[in-house]
Amino acid sequence: MKTPYDILKRPLITEKTAYQTSKLHQYVFEVDGKATKVDVKDAVEKAFDVNVLKVNIVNVPAKRGKRARSRRVAIRNSAYKKAIVTLAAEDRIAIFEGVE
Repeated sequence: MKTPYDILKRPLITEKTAYQTSKLHQYVFEVDGKATKVDVKDAVEKAFDVNVLKVNIVNVPAKRGKRARSRRVAIRNSAYKKAIVTLAAEDRIAIFEGVE
């Protein structure tokens, strides 16, 4: 049995996720590659004591880029899986909030 902290790797905080958090009550996490929607729902409910309404999972592909100086060596960012978790309107997760 995996713990919630094995399934939820880290929160993803960007401008888009800040909008989703404030307006849509959606929180975004990077999750384990083998995690399912049910695993993510149980992990978020146990870790943060909230009511999860819906979970969407997206497999983010690897990206290739080039180094700035040589332009020869290709850099590859790893692929990962992210979960978009929709909470009830009265629930919230404190780590996504700003300074209070």
